[in-house]
Amino acid sequence: ELAGTLRRRRKELRLSQQDLADLAGCSPRFLRSLEQGKSTVRLDKVLSVLDALGLEFDVRLRRVP
Repeated sequence: ELAGTLRRRRKELRLSQQDLADLAGCSPRFLRSLEQGKSTVRLDKVLSVLDALGLEFDVRLRRVP
């Protein structure tokens, strides 16, 4: 879900992966991995990408059955 949201927002803003990588201070390779849903990524870099896209990370308590 995160990967798709990031990709859609980047495209809404008409940013290339290189443009977003430059804004977020990460590599285009990291961004490609993130948009492909790689399960192991550095949280600080993810937060930088979210910030560059004008998005925020929200943590919620999940319901336990």
